[in-house]
Amino acid sequence: MDGTNGSDLPPVKEETFCKYVLYYEMNNSRVRIWDLIILIPNALFVLFLVLRFNKAQLKLRATSSPIFLTFYTLVWGNVIISLIRCAVSMTVNAAMPVGGLIDKILWVTVRFFLLATEMSVVIFGLAFGHMDSRSSIRYVLLATSLISLAFTVTQGTLEIIMPNDMFHIDTRDYDLFGHGGMLFWFTSSLVFAVIYFIILLLPWIPLREYLALPTKLSFYLYVLLLALLDATQAVGAGLLTWGDAPSGLCVVDVTTWLYFSLYTPLVYHTFLSEFFSVSQPSIMFSYKAQMDEPMDDDQVSLPHQQSFSSLKTDSDYIYQQSNSVYDSTLFEVGGTTPMNPVYSASLQSPDSIASGQSIDIGLPTPGYQTQNVLST
Repeated sequence: MDGTNGSDLPPVKEETFCKYVLYYEMNNSRVRIWDLIILIPNALFVLFLVLRFNKAQLKLRATSSPIFLTFYTLVWGNVIISLIRCAVSMTVNAAMPVGGLIDKILWVTVRFFLLATEMSVVIFGLAFGHMDSRSSIRYVLLATSLISLAFTVTQGTLEIIMPNDMFHIDTRDYDLFGHGGMLFWFTSSLVFAVIYFIILLLPWIPLREYLALPTKLSFYLYVLLLALLDATQAVGAGLLTWGDAPSGLCVVDVTTWLYFSLYTPLVYHTFLSEFFSVSQPSIMFSYKAQMDEPMDDDQVSLPHQQSFSSLKTDSDYIYQQSNSVYDSTLFEVGGTTPMNPVYSASLQSPDSIASGQSIDIGLPTPGYQTQNVLST
């Protein structure tokens, strides 16, 4: 075999649990336990998204901020490609050259989507929190996609040309996916960990004066979790390459499962769950058109919005707005997310229609509301 593990350590024995779980097939079928334990949490998360799809659609239609749709699309893309990888891996024979190649390409493809999302979140938070317009979102996604593509092409090339000895299965004569080799995995994980720890230090260094740093604690908890995950991955890859290989493989297995199974739900929980919740959310992002971007009809800011009538039925809670401007954002303080006037009237619930109640979308009317609008 032409591969190398980057050290003189002998490969981990195939009967070792942390290696056995990677290739063991249930009842001599092509369904590997490793694929199954990654498939289950992703499938459950898809079910969760499907059950909440109607409410999410209403929320997305009711806001003119494009950032929510962007993240929602990334979440769906990540989980769907993960399901496809698991399903295909369960149907192809990895012991055959073509089957093994397809399996590795799918692993790298999933990594591409996850890494692009990972970088996009950080860039939106640190550089584009004050101008999350459609054009800036396109630029960010293009940049992160190119960087992620370069990373995954390098990883895939190393994985195919120089397969890692530690992930070779002698009894079946094929190679498991080895993340591009442990030296590559160690280096990349260490670099990402350092970047995330630097981000955590930004609020306490003089550079903060020149950056529009996020203000919500949830963003920094998200960064901390990824920093710890990458640091642990680096430790596992280092042990697998230069130290206790069996222990290192177990660490790599755990961190790999966490990343490929729970990262997408983490993004949803941190950046979208509050917005999509039935109870009134605080808006995490605000939309501001670029100087070169014309304002569409659905991007105009309405006057100060009065609160909805007091509604008591459960179906009405999703339609309620705050009686003050949305001013709690994840990436900036004081940002506002205007309600899309095209959809405002359509969001009136059936219960409120039946009771004769109407939705106030904040348009000035004679009397008190006109005075309130002028005062704001």
